[in-house]
Amino acid sequence: MCPLPQQPNHTVKPPRAVLSYEVPIGGNLRSDFAQNIFAFPPNRDTLGGTSYFIVRNESNILIDCPAFEPTNLDFLRSHGGVRWLFITHRGAIGKTAEIQQALGCEVVIQEQEAYLLPELTVTSFGRELTLDATAQVIWTPGHSPGSSCLYYNYLGGVLFSGRHIVPNLQGEPALLRTAKTFHWPRQIKSLENLLERFTPETLQYICPGGNIGFLRGKGAIAQAYQSLAALDFGTGN
Repeated sequence: MCPLPQQPNHTVKPPRAVLSYEVPIGGNLRSDFAQNIFAFPPNRDTLGGTSYFIVRNESNILIDCPAFEPTNLDFLRSHGGVRWLFITHRGAIGKTAEIQQALGCEVVIQEQEAYLLPELTVTSFGRELTLDATAQVIWTPGHSPGSSCLYYNYLGGVLFSGRHIVPNLQGEPALLRTAKTFHWPRQIKSLENLLERFTPETLQYICPGGNIGFLRGKGAIAQAYQSLAALDFGTGN
């Protein structure tokens, strides 16, 4: 009997750079590959959620869980590893335990959802937590009780919004009310709080944690503040 042909190995696409910025080196500004924001392919473990990786000179931040695959782990290690793994909401937990064990990173999650990781050592927070001079996490309840965003103050300000803010069919930022939405009025209020907190000069981009196919190849939502300010809070469109 002839042996059955071997099936090809499952190929995981590498993450792609979605935003990059220049850093001063030797008194001059030049593009440094080490200073990039990468997006991983949608993860089936998190219902198609998108994870982001901020690579910096000081320490790296992983936002939500990419697929727990050797390709992704090798990529993270080759770029200096992960200092913090920030979970934006309960649906983005994925293989958090396995990633923490493999990479030795600190897990950050809002206190109302920290109980979902009982076996892990986590850093929980209430309304907000400053990671360092460039990164801060902000509680934005509504999509889930502990839904949160990460604000990164480069490139005019980048908000990693998880499922709190996602693109609609037109690729514009929106609040999407679904059967699993925890509290719709709170979600609207969370968005209003972000508008009070930021300005057009301090919030230039949104990197959403879902529906990125609606961005049609764009790395992020630009002119973020202006687009959010134009939303109809009554419908979320």
